[in-house]
Amino acid sequence: MPSARSKVEIGPVEAHYYDLLLNLLSLGQYSHLVKSAVARMGIKPGQSILDLGSGTGRNDCLLVKELGPEGKVLGIDISKEMLSLSRKRCQAYPYVSFREGRIDVPLAYQEEFDKVFISFVLHGFEDPQKRKIISNAYQALKHKGVFYIFDYGEFDLERLWFPLRWAFVHGECQLALEFLRLDLKEMLWGQGFAGLEEEFFLKGHLRLLKAIK
Repeated sequence: MPSARSKVEIGPVEAHYYDLLLNLLSLGQYSHLVKSAVARMGIKPGQSILDLGSGTGRNDCLLVKELGPEGKVLGIDISKEMLSLSRKRCQAYPYVSFREGRIDVPLAYQEEFDKVFISFVLHGFEDPQKRKIISNAYQALKHKGVFYIFDYGEFDLERLWFPLRWAFVHGECQLALEFLRLDLKEMLWGQGFAGLEEEFFLKGHLRLLKAIK
C-alpha cells in the first residue's frame, strides 16, 4: 500500500501537469538533465532497459534512441493516466512497451535486463519499499548489469534558493525531504550491489547514482 507521506501515486490532474512540475523544480532543465544522465549510462545498441516508475514516457523515448531497433525498453507504472500519456508519446517506437504495476512488490523478471533505470521516483517510497525496489532491480539485471538512479542528491534544503526551496517543500512529499539525508549507497550495498559511482548535476542538488550487480 502507498504511504500516506508519499505523492508517488498521482491522479489524472497531477499526471497531466507532471512534466511541468519537474520542469519547474529543475528551472526548466529537466529534459537537458535527463539527456545528460542518459548520455552517461553507456547504453549500447541492442541492450534491454527496465524503467521503474516510467511516468509520462519522456525518459523512455530518450533511452530508446540510444538502443536502436534491436534493443527494448519496458516501462512500469502504477498510474493508468501516466501509461496513457507514455504510450501516446512513444508510439513511434514499437520496441518500447509499458505495463501497469507496482514496483515495490515482487516482480517476475529474472536476469533479463542490461540496465535498470529509475528517475525521480525512489524518493517517494518508505525505506522498506525502497529496499524492495532495489531488490527488484538487482533481480531483473543480468550479471554485471547496471542500476541507475537519477534523483535528488544529499543537500541542505535550508541553503537552497528560496523560490526553489518553496517549490520543493510545497510540491514534494515528506519522504522527499527525508531522502536528502538518506544514505542510499549503504542501502544499495545492503541489497548486493557494488561498484558504486555518482555524478552530480545542478550544483549537487541532483545525482545520478550507478550500481553494478
